[in-house]
This record gives sequence, C-alpha cells and structure tokens, in this order.
Amino acid sequence: MRSLPEALSARVASGLAGVASHLALPQWWDDVEANPAVQKWSNVGIGAAYGLIALVAAVQLVRIQVRVPEYGWTTQKVFHLLNCLVCSMRCAVSFARPRLDAIQPAFWREVLLDFPGLLFFTTYTLLVLFWAEIYHQARSMPTGSLRPMFVGINAVVYLTLGGLWLWGSAAVDDTAAAAACLLSDCFLALVSILAAVGFLVYGGRLFLMLQRFPIESRGRRKKLQEVGLVTAICAGCFSFRCVGHELSASCPAVQQRHARVCMRTRCVQGCAVGQ
Repeated sequence: MRSLPEALSARVASGLAGVASHLALPQWWDDVEANPAVQKWSNVGIGAAYGLIALVAAVQLVRIQVRVPEYGWTTQKVFHLLNCLVCSMRCAVSFARPRLDAIQPAFWREVLLDFPGLLFFTTYTLLVLFWAEIYHQARSMPTGSLRPMFVGINAVVYLTLGGLWLWGSAAVDDTAAAAACLLSDCFLALVSILAAVGFLVYGGRLFLMLQRFPIESRGRRKKLQEVGLVTAICAGCFSFRCVGHELSASCPAVQQRHARVCMRTRCVQGCAVGQ
C-alpha cells in the first residue's frame, strides 16, 4: 500500500501530465532550449535586467530617504528595499544558473530557486497592503487589522514552504523528495493565485475609487493609469506563475521551461512597478 505522499504525488502528477500533454511547444522552442549559447546569453541578459531593476530600486530608496528622512521606514521604503533585494538575488541566480543546475541533491537547487520567490511574494503583497490602506482610509474604514493580516499570511507561507523544504531535505528516498517538490509547486501555485486575487480586489477598488473623482490634473490622471496598469500586469504575472507552478509539477521538461519563463515575467513585473 502506498504512503500518503506517494499517493498524492501520483494523483496530482497524473492529472497535470494530461494538461501538459496538450501544451506541447513547437520544435523551434526545443531547439532554442537545447542551444547552450542561447541559454548562456539569455541568462546573462536576464541577470543584467535584474541588476538594472535592483539599481533603480536602490536609487529610489535613497531618493525617498533623502527627501523625507523624518518618516522612518515607510511602506514605500520597505517596498523598494525588498524589490532591490529580490532583484539582486535573481541577478546572482541568473549569472550562476549553470552552476545551480549542477547542485546535488536537486532538492537544494529548488530551495535556492524558490526562496527569492518568497521574497518576491512578500514584496508585492506589501504593495497590495499599501493600496488596501489607502482604500480603507479614503472610505473611513478601519485599517488596524490589515498589517497583522499581512504578517500572518506571510508567516504561514514561509513556515509552510520551510516545512516542505525540511521534509524534502530529510527524505530518505527519491519518492519522498519528489513529493516534497510536488507539494512545494502546488503550494506556490496557490500562493500565486491568492496574490493575483489580492491585486484584482484592491487594485480594482482603488482604480474605481480614483475614477469616480474628477480628473482635474495631469498627476491624478497619471496615477489612475499607473494603478490600472500595475494591477493588470501584476495580476497577470501572478496568474501565469500559478499555471506555471502547476504545470512544473507534472514533468521535468515543463519545470525547466517554467523556471526560465518565470524569470522573464518577474523582470516584466519588476520593470512595471520599479519606478
């Protein structure tokens, strides 16, 4: 009789494998994936893009601190700090990707690749928190529960994924390690779709609220466009990450492609809000 992790792994993997079988990529994509030179310079380009975003976030943080040093660590400052940290880590991962692929056991490679994703989640849910506080204050609604909720959600995410990492590292056979990786991907998919819902709820509410006010200045019009654009991009990117994590649990080939494409979508998301 199979254990619960084995049964769960087999059931989820079989279901996702059927979905992945209908998403076969064209031959030219496989040729590009198999080209070492393309992969090398692709990682260099992604790493450079992340480095540039990290630099922009650091400059923004310094500018805000110089302009309003008396306010301490505001939500905006923490956001730029986390964005700089996440992009710096992704930059290092991109440049060291060939060496990361050679790390054994493979589970630790997943940890190194997934941990920046946790900080990425914290960074952008902080933006949702910022928008939620603006919306609640504008509607004269209580805001006292928003920050504890933000901390609680992030604590649950970190503890759950940390527990899965520990389980995988203590696994005595490949089956248990594979089940840990599978559950990790499924959990990250759930986290990603919840983040997308958060952007749609509070980004959409803030957009509609701003839309009701008469647009009297160019600055207010720009802010309305900014909220709408960032909401659409972030919700779309997190939704894509959800689908990617689910598919990556189905087979190694999809997992390799998902890891590379997700690096590009995070760059797009970082560029969208890094300013």
